[in-house]
Amino acid sequence: MTDEKKAWGGRFAEELDGVALRYSASIDVDQRLAPQDIRGSIAHVTMLAARGIVSEADAAAIVSGLEQIDGEIARGEFTFRDDREDVHMNVEATLTDRIGAAGGRLHTGRSRNDQVATDMRIFTRDACRATAARVDRFLAVLCARASQTVDVLLPGYTHLQRAQPVRLAHHILAWSEMLDRDRGRLLDAATRMNESPLGCAALAGTTFPIDREQTARALGFDRPMRNSLDAVGDRDFLVEAVSALANCAVHLSRIAEELVLWSSQEFGFIEMSDRYTTGSSIMPQKKNPDMAELARGKTGRVVGDLVTLLVMLKGLPLAYNRDLQEDKPPVFDAFDAVDDTLDVLAGAIASATFGASRMRAALRDGFLDATEVADYLAARDVPFREAHHVAGALVRKCVEERRVLSELTLAEFQTAHAAFDDGIFAALDMEAAVERRDHVGGPARARVEAAINELTARLARRDIDARAVAADVGVVFEEA
Repeated sequence: MTDEKKAWGGRFAEELDGVALRYSASIDVDQRLAPQDIRGSIAHVTMLAARGIVSEADAAAIVSGLEQIDGEIARGEFTFRDDREDVHMNVEATLTDRIGAAGGRLHTGRSRNDQVATDMRIFTRDACRATAARVDRFLAVLCARASQTVDVLLPGYTHLQRAQPVRLAHHILAWSEMLDRDRGRLLDAATRMNESPLGCAALAGTTFPIDREQTARALGFDRPMRNSLDAVGDRDFLVEAVSALANCAVHLSRIAEELVLWSSQEFGFIEMSDRYTTGSSIMPQKKNPDMAELARGKTGRVVGDLVTLLVMLKGLPLAYNRDLQEDKPPVFDAFDAVDDTLDVLAGAIASATFGASRMRAALRDGFLDATEVADYLAARDVPFREAHHVAGALVRKCVEERRVLSELTLAEFQTAHAAFDDGIFAALDMEAAVERRDHVGGPARARVEAAINELTARLARRDIDARAVAADVGVVFEEA
């Protein structure tokens, strides 16, 4: 009889069908949880010994054996066996092979149901924090690039149409705000999931006098979970984490889309480093923004991972069901995709060259100063709707005559409305237009510089030296 069959005791007289064994095995995926599984087992057996449920000698042998297995896995020396189905049985069966009957006492007072729920909470909690740290690394890059581009103006867009002038630094800081919220969602999810299922066993706890508070503390949880059915039967903590990842992936995709657009000849706002672009197999002139395009593509996978979890959970009765085995692939995939995308885009932006002259040239076309005309009249007690109409009529005149607003004469302005005077020409200056938007959240120089300083301070409160981290990623700073 196989080790896998022995694990289920004397209830079964026949071997599991080979196809069924292969179909149900999860070791190719969940072996990634080995460090968390061993950590939980050490906490569990330590508690069992403290409560007198197993002997100190058996507990010491189990802990020593688990630590040896943990080291072998870390060094790549451990062989996972398919016939032992999952990570839990691979670790426990190997332990028992090595230390004998004492290994069989490890599973006292617990089930694979609370074991795997504990493993996944540890993994996901720690992964949320690790991804948040990657976001901070990205934020350091954005902070540095913003500080380098305060003087650069470019068109801001709505509907992908040129709208109003802004500072490039202001645009980059918008990216940072999006990602900082994603960081907060990940850490919020990590906090909410930080409760221990260990000791809830299959669904109704155990008859042994265990100490769930002790194991919770040992594993860094805030407290034991309050309900054993809920503890082993739900995976909403995974939904919340992957939802935060999906949101982050969407933000990264939007950033990537702008990098793709900006690197085209039509825009020419940015040139990506050779390290983050590729060529064409047939067209030698091409420099394709493949990393940014892949960031957009991988976002679909992460959104799909979230949908997979939601659909998996939607019809499950309490408590544990084997469907829950399928929670791991989407979770691992979502973290891997977002972590890699954060690293790749951070490097791409750190090493990119911004086309400041091309950005400024783009301010000439598209009547980005039309709002200044309307605001100029409104500041002179002309109702804004009337001012808006006048500015629109002047734009139409310029379109028909293939001119720009700054090329109109004072007489032409005054023909459109008597409230115009020669101050209108200074109002049409793009730098002046940006500087007039001097309020919290606006693109005026003082506001942008304050925002950069605030982001730097925010990162410093997290023990991150933004300049040093950005330099490590690849930002090149001019010599002082």
